[in-house]
Parts: sequence; structure tokens; C-alpha cells
Amino acid sequence: MSNSSFIRHFLLLALADTRQLQLLHFCLLLGISLAALLGNGLIISAVACGRHLHMPMFFFLLNLALTDLGSICTTVPKAMRNSLWDTRNISYTGCASQVFLLIFFLATEFYLLTIMCYDRYVSICKPLHYGTLLGSKACAHMGAAAWASGFLNALLHTANTFSLPLCHGNALGQFFCEIPQILKLSCTHSSFRQLGFIAVSACLTFGCFVFIVFSYVQIFRAVLRILSEQRRHKAFSTCLPHLAVVTLFISTSVFAYLKPPSMSSPSLDLALSVLYSVVPPALNPLIYSLRNQELKATVWRMMTGCFQEH
Repeated sequence: MSNSSFIRHFLLLALADTRQLQLLHFCLLLGISLAALLGNGLIISAVACGRHLHMPMFFFLLNLALTDLGSICTTVPKAMRNSLWDTRNISYTGCASQVFLLIFFLATEFYLLTIMCYDRYVSICKPLHYGTLLGSKACAHMGAAAWASGFLNALLHTANTFSLPLCHGNALGQFFCEIPQILKLSCTHSSFRQLGFIAVSACLTFGCFVFIVFSYVQIFRAVLRILSEQRRHKAFSTCLPHLAVVTLFISTSVFAYLKPPSMSSPSLDLALSVLYSVVPPALNPLIYSLRNQELKATVWRMMTGCFQEH
């Protein structure tokens, strides 16, 4: 039996066996990461440079783009390197860092999505109080709270996971270091400490989910009472992208981390991991930019201005 104190590296899942498929996976991951970097980079630049976008909704969207960049830069570059150089190794420290950063960015993104839901709720259901409830100071505090909560969440889960003794080798069934895969290597699958952290996270996640559902029930009730078709369309255009992003993120990440062991399989685990860690960072900028006319116009002016300068 091997203990975690003797493990110097982990073996990640090989995405393909043949050299041709490895290079194909490298190209696919490269394309997805470039799309995520371009899309999120444009959103960050547009919100930072466009003064008319200095509003709470776009402030939180900028923070969301930062978490998307962080999450995809945590997992994809290592997978690309392994596919290109035909290797599976990741150091023990590198694995711990990957777990910490991934949980940090994913948890922060979830809290930001909840705050963005509150922003939509106030703007549509309580428009007269929008300036007081979501002033610049309140937005800064909520954004800082989201990042701090994500950091604390990541710190607790990472410290707890890597303090467990590992007795079942060092091969992970995933192309990046993921807590459920590391727990499969643990000598004890049911420690009270781990169950306690999972219970607290599940309660927080469920509380945020209930808040989001309740908010959108109120939002849609208010939108359906709007007489002007143009105002109704504008309200839906700002709410539907957020609802789509929330649905994809919550459904895949919660199922990946809380599904029962009996439902676990290599292909399902791989598909879920791609859906919650790789797809959203590349898809979120497209969803938000296509549905938000102000953001789309600012990005277009930025791009055409750069082309004209060159």
C-alpha cells in the first residue's frame, strides 16, 4: 500500500492512444482555448475601455470573463502539453495547484452568476431602487465577497483532499486533477471531514440555486406584465443569456461532483468535465455578446478601430 507522502506525481488520463488522435486533440484544445482567450479578452477590454458600459451588469460580466480565463488556463494548457509530447505526468504540487485554482475559479464563477441574477432581479423588479441597491460601492463589495468566498472554498477543499492518505496508486481517470478522481485513490472513501465539506458546499450551492430560481420566477412575472413589446424584448435579451449560462454551469458541475459512484464511468466523467470546465469559458462570451446589443456594438467598434489603425 502506497501513501500520499510517497507519491511524487500523478498520471493523468490519456485522451488518445494513437499519435494522430493525440495531435487532433491538441488542435481541438488549442482552438477552444484561443476562442476562449479571444472572446473573454474582448469582453474585458470592451468593459474596461467603454465608459458607457461602466454599469453593475457589465462589471460582473468582466469578473465572469476573468474567472473563465482562469479556469480554462488551469486545465487546458497541461492537457495540450500532454497530448503534444505524449506524456501523462503531473507533479504532486502541480496537481494540488490545479485543484486549488480550478475550485477557486469555478466557485467564484458560481457566486458571480448568483450576484448577476440579483442584478437582473433588481433592474427589472425594483428599477427605482437600482441605484441605491447596486451602487459602485455595493458592487465592489459583492465582487470582492465572491472572489474571497471562492478562495476560501478552494483552500478548504484542497487542503482537505490532499491531507487524505492515498492507497490506490496514482493514476487519475481525468485529463486534469479533479477532486472526485483523487478521492477514488483515497484509503478512506467516507471521512467525516470530507463529508462535512461536501455537505456545506452542497447547502451553499442549493441555497444559491433556490435564490436564482426564485429570482427568475419574479423576473418572468414582471417581464410578462410589461406592455411595451420593445421593453419586453430588451428584458428577455439580458436575462436569457444569463439563464442559459447558469443552467449549463450548474447542471454539469453539480452532477460531476455530486453524482453517486454507481453512475460513474470514464466516458461520462470525461464528458461532464469538458462541459463544465472547457465549454463555458469558450461559449459564455458568444452567448453574452450575441444577445447584448451594447456589448456587441462596443466590441465591433473596438475591432474596426484596431483594423483602421493598422
